[in-house]
Order: sequence, then structure tokens, then C-alpha cells
Amino acid sequence: MKTIKIDNYKIGNNYPPFIIAEAGINHNGDVDKALKMIDIAKASGSTAIKFQTFKAEELVADPNLNYTYTSQGKQITESMLEMFKRHEFSKEQWFKIKQKCDQEKIIFLSSPSTKSDLELLIGMGIKAIKIGSDDFTNIPLIREYSTTGLPLILSCGMSDLMEIKETINAINKFENYPIILLLCTSEYPTSPENVNLLKFNTLKNELKIPLGFSDHTQGNLASSLAVSFGACVFEKHFTLDHNLPGPDHWFSEDPEGLRNWIDSIKKSFLMMGNSIIKPTKAEEKMKKIARKSLVVLTDIKKNESLDYSKIGIKRPGNGLPPKMLDKIIGKKATRDLIKNELLKIDDYE
Repeated sequence: MKTIKIDNYKIGNNYPPFIIAEAGINHNGDVDKALKMIDIAKASGSTAIKFQTFKAEELVADPNLNYTYTSQGKQITESMLEMFKRHEFSKEQWFKIKQKCDQEKIIFLSSPSTKSDLELLIGMGIKAIKIGSDDFTNIPLIREYSTTGLPLILSCGMSDLMEIKETINAINKFENYPIILLLCTSEYPTSPENVNLLKFNTLKNELKIPLGFSDHTQGNLASSLAVSFGACVFEKHFTLDHNLPGPDHWFSEDPEGLRNWIDSIKKSFLMMGNSIIKPTKAEEKMKKIARKSLVVLTDIKKNESLDYSKIGIKRPGNGLPPKMLDKIIGKKATRDLIKNELLKIDDYE
């Protein structure tokens, strides 16, 4: 599997997890909230923070299309167009957000919805392009994004294997194009039985590209398990407050939940370690204490024969190993031996 670089970060199985705090539209169209979310993402240990860049009228074709969602414990139905309009930022506001990310040394990412959105983001110096599950099969748009040469991070929610291959093949017409595929279930929140982490095995067999996990579950467990399947990029929605109005706040992680999620991923990565089977440094020390050695069970005179009643096995483990017991039985002591001392290699012949 090849390594991909985003800014100064290398992404692949042998590198620390690349963690994206998904702000999405949870800023509610308020720049100050967006800036505060950047602070929280940075403090939580995120590698990047991701937003969604769009113009509502270019995103929604039907002004009469309604959208129903949960907000503040209630079911809300409203115009999808009007809902997205409330969450738009101007060009000037986007540059302010990007500047804040640069100041905090956290990577700014955003999902564009159109070519003009992409042009805005490129003008801001974006380091990679995130493509959501809603655009995963939008081949014309993805091909347009591929002309930039920027790494593409794609979520594949709602897709079957054939669609995944079609999209990846469309991008790979540009030889060795940097692609990261995120396993994703477009269910908010995702129920445990629909996570299907075993899909990672299929994707690893079919595709030789870095894989990640766009986590829509609640809690830390799914992402921690995904580490063991080889996921190297992680993404999760977060909010300043679950009780803010809007469609995504209720299922997103709050600041404490975000921090716990990130800590869990990083600990899981450390636990993976490596595949070489040998004692750790701590175990090498423990071996001397916990393992056992050949020990003199009773005082033995020089030239006296050694037998099972005189030589036994006890702690500590820094003497001759127990596997040598049968070999020394019948040998003679080369000196006087004292009860409970460790037997040495030159104590018998």
C-alpha cells in the first residue's frame, strides 16, 4: 500500500493516524462559532478540521424540497434550500477561517459541492479535497477534482463494491493519483449492526490504496476497532453543544467526546505495535523476576552427585533455565553448594 502526503503528514499503515474533526455545518453559519470549533479541534489533538463549502442555490435545485431532521429533541421540517442558506459563508469569511487554521497549525479541509467551490478552496491553499458520500458517484465532478493533483479523500457511504471500483478507476486514469478511501455508513447515528468493519478486508483485497473510517457511530469503539483493520484516516462530526439548533448537532460528539474519541484512536494505534514476536524491554526485566531458574534445594558437598532431590526450580529467572534440569542430573558438584543459591554453569561437571 502506497504512502500519501497531506501537507507535512504522511498517511499509511506505518504512520500515526490522520484525524479529521468534522465541523460540517455545525457552526450554524456563525464565523465566531467556526473559529471556536477550530480551537477545540486543535486542543483535542485533531490533525485537521473539515467544513463544507457550498452555495445553497447551486446545491439544491428544487426550492420546494423539504428536509426533516431532529433538533433540540424535536422533529423539524423546513425548506432544504433555506436551511443550507443559513449555513453559507462568504469568501471573506472562508479566508478568515483558513487564516485561523494556519495560526493554530491545524490543517484546513472542506468538501466543495461545485467547481466554483473548488476554485475558492484552491485559492485559499487547501492541501487536499474531501468528497462526501453524496458525491461519491458524481464521476464528472470527481474527474474535475482530479485535475488539481491534490489528494482526494472519498467517503463511500451508500455505495456497493462496483460503484467503488468505478469511482476509483475513474480517478486512476490519472496514473498513481493519491486517493484515500473512507469506509462510511450514511446512517446518523450508525447502529452497531450496520458498521460492518469486515468490509475493510474486502477493500484491502480489491484496492491497494490507504483506507480510513468516516465514523457516524456514537462513542469510541468503532474507530478503535477500525485501527486494527488498517484504517489510517479517521473522521467524525463534532459540535460545540448538542442543544444548538440544526440537523447534525444531536448525533455529533461534544468537545469532551471528541477528545475521548481521538485519545482512543491514538491509544489503539500504539497498541497495534509491530508483528515481531519478542519480549518488550519491560518483559526482559520481568523475566529476571518472574521466570524460574535451577536452584540448590539443600547443601551439597563438592564431588557429590546432583539429583532431583538436590536441584529444583524456583524464582528468580536470571540463572540456568529449567530446561537444563535433566541434563545436569547425575553430574557432580565442582564446589560446595549452599541451599537456595542459583546453580551456575561451572558448578557441575
